[in-house]
Amino acid sequence: MGMCGRYAAAKDQADLVLEFEVEVVATDEPSRSVLANPQQPPAGTPDHNMAPTKQAPVVLTRAPRRTAPTAAAPAASSAPGAIEPAAVDLPAPRRQLRLMTWGLVPSWAKDPSVGVRMINARAESVLDKPAFARAAASRRLLVPATGWYEWQPSPTAVDAKGKPRKQPFFIARADGHSCAFAGLYEFWRDPAVTDVSDPAAWLSTFTILTTAADPGLDRIHNRQPLVLEPADWSTWLDPQVTDLAEIGELLAYREEGRFTAYPVTTAVNRTANTGPELLLPAAADQLHGVVDPVTGEVIG
Repeated sequence: MGMCGRYAAAKDQADLVLEFEVEVVATDEPSRSVLANPQQPPAGTPDHNMAPTKQAPVVLTRAPRRTAPTAAAPAASSAPGAIEPAAVDLPAPRRQLRLMTWGLVPSWAKDPSVGVRMINARAESVLDKPAFARAAASRRLLVPATGWYEWQPSPTAVDAKGKPRKQPFFIARADGHSCAFAGLYEFWRDPAVTDVSDPAAWLSTFTILTTAADPGLDRIHNRQPLVLEPADWSTWLDPQVTDLAEIGELLAYREEGRFTAYPVTTAVNRTANTGPELLLPAAADQLHGVVDPVTGEVIG
């Protein structure tokens, strides 16, 4: 699986509201899920093993929806949280915390299954890809994460099938702050649901942007999420910023040395495991043919 395929969303909503300066909490609004069974743990609560197709908390800036339709802006005219026509007196866009499904489903997709293949987009080429370009121009969000997981193939140890053993690592900011993954979002309209105001008529989805891994982290995997600094959050989130050159500068953002990485147990391999114990460092006797990201030394 490409990077980023699993991450920890371990903070409470109250903490996310403070850290990301959220103005509107909309996580309790009805929203469509693609899961066959209820999400565990429930969407919007801490999840230390966030996986594709789950609903995850995201931060975006949009004009709030009206509570009632008006003649100028009927309720049936737009997607959830959509920006209404400029001809009416509208509230200013506000920074919101919402739940969206991980795995981008473009508005033109025939069905939602495409989202499983679009959990990531490459920052270097996203402005050139038809599947992502429109979202990159005006539908950008931040994905709050405590950190992310990546699997390192061993140069020396093999598994029971004779393939390189894969050691999971947890990667997080060295300063203890949340990672703010750069992401894009889309609204997909289900033509089978005739009532456009029904929450089931709309699927809200996102993808996480990735970039080349930092020196050291590339000993684990060659890609990593694009993590933006607080000084750039407002620009990235502003739907009025549509200049591709300005967006491209943020897509090219790099600052090495921000992250720390350590091996964790293979319990994270099972998506059913979602507790805080997943973040505990693996014991030394569990490491076999693991490459130290800092020194390049093979351990175990």
